[in-house]
Amino acid sequence: MEHNINKHISGRFNQELENVRNHVLNMGGLVEQQLNSALDAVSRNDAELAQKVRQNDYKVNAMEVSIDEECTRIIARRQPAASDLRLVIAIAKTIADLERIGDEAERIAKVALDSFTKDQQDLLVNIENMGRQVLKMLHDVLDAFARMDVQRAFEVHKEDAKVDREYEAITRQIMTYMMEDPRSIPKIMDLVWSVRSLERIGDRCQNIAEYIIYFVNGKDIRHTSQEDIEKSL
Repeated sequence: MEHNINKHISGRFNQELENVRNHVLNMGGLVEQQLNSALDAVSRNDAELAQKVRQNDYKVNAMEVSIDEECTRIIARRQPAASDLRLVIAIAKTIADLERIGDEAERIAKVALDSFTKDQQDLLVNIENMGRQVLKMLHDVLDAFARMDVQRAFEVHKEDAKVDREYEAITRQIMTYMMEDPRSIPKIMDLVWSVRSLERIGDRCQNIAEYIIYFVNGKDIRHTSQEDIEKSL
């Protein structure tokens, strides 16, 4: 189901909502690029690309502040009600999660600044596979946001369970490696944190999916089972 937001008597108000929504998509595109670059930096052990990701994080932060100010102005000037207010709330929450995804991408990029042995490279391959899975979640939830498509959002919501299972499997693998080679622990801890970052990004994508469903259906589905969510769509 896609939702049409162009229903306002005031053309200017409609334009304000459309502008802020486009700014969210621009921010989402930058965050997606940051995560993709961080994963590329890790897979290629590219320190220069990793530094670029870290340096670009300020752009994500600046976009969050700017969009948050837009939302505050819209609430103060227009005093939106019903679905308009839900849209502004969904946008404000979405950009907060996008900013945190940007922070996690920066943390992942730090791994590319280390050098790893051949055995440790095998761990990196698994992390990259999980990373690509999470990157697809981010891409899909941004696509769902662009079209306010609750069905697409629900599909992303369900994907988080797979990411959680992957996180647990890789974490066990890393812990086993550290027990077999205790000297590797300081360096391998960076991998532990990067896997944790990927798991958190999955959670953030799930949050954004919930905001989309909240806006379109007017239902807060946090802490609700997948079966009950599906029945409510």
